[in-house]
Amino acid sequence: MSRKPLDRRALFASGAAAALLAATGVSAGPLPRRGGKLRLALSGATRSDDWMTGEGLFMQIARVGLVFETLTEVAADGTLRGALATSWGRSEDAQVWTFQLREGIAFHDAAPFGARDVVHSLAALGDVQALGATTVQIRLEAPDAALPFTLAQQAHVIRPAHAPQAGIGTGLYAVQHFAAGQQLLTRRQASHWKDGEAGWFDTVELVSIPCAKVRAQAVAEYLVDGADIADEAILSGFDDIAVFDGQAVSRSIAMPMTLGRGVLDDLRAPQRWWGA
Repeated sequence: MSRKPLDRRALFASGAAAALLAATGVSAGPLPRRGGKLRLALSGATRSDDWMTGEGLFMQIARVGLVFETLTEVAADGTLRGALATSWGRSEDAQVWTFQLREGIAFHDAAPFGARDVVHSLAALGDVQALGATTVQIRLEAPDAALPFTLAQQAHVIRPAHAPQAGIGTGLYAVQHFAAGQQLLTRRQASHWKDGEAGWFDTVELVSIPCAKVRAQAVAEYLVDGADIADEAILSGFDDIAVFDGQAVSRSIAMPMTLGRGVLDDLRAPQRWWGA
């Protein structure tokens, strides 16, 4: 079964985008380009969700995929790289870590990002101290050589110390509307340190659809561009829908390859995809 072809989203060509494709193993084709809207139907949202709580797929993607950032992140090809931290070092026993922070970053409300925000956000990890405006030291209760990888997880997003419970981050997308358990609408920041590397869509919308069958139908009818689904057979025969381990995405969406993960298991997927 196939559907009528739809208007393709605009594509953004740049040298950085070409390098991104080469690094992530995407085959030759249209390069990423800014523009368009991405809509995802996701499970796991509840009316009690807020920016501090709610661990369903909906809120996980909302936090780390759109609104907030972490000190480090795991790229689509599985490599660790700096995000809000540009470099880090450790003591010989891996119990004391020092992170150098990215400068010139602001939260969505224009407040400057700095060490104070990291100290406030990561206090649960141990003894976290600011060693100046752009340096943070984390003294763990026990050695952990994998701490930089741990800090890439959505549980360790960096929130503004002045408004930790608000949906205000430093991420590529700022909140335009949020209805707990129903919908999140975000808009791409006009400028961001990831420009030319990620954040291709102008807007990203997440909608909560509790029923897996209805989520699959929403993809089939092109009401959304992707969804997590339970029964892949529902979409069998749709040659313009790609299904990956219980997750479905319209072939009007292009994406870097992920290693050993479903497309939505990479919670940062919305900022890494583009219209094809």
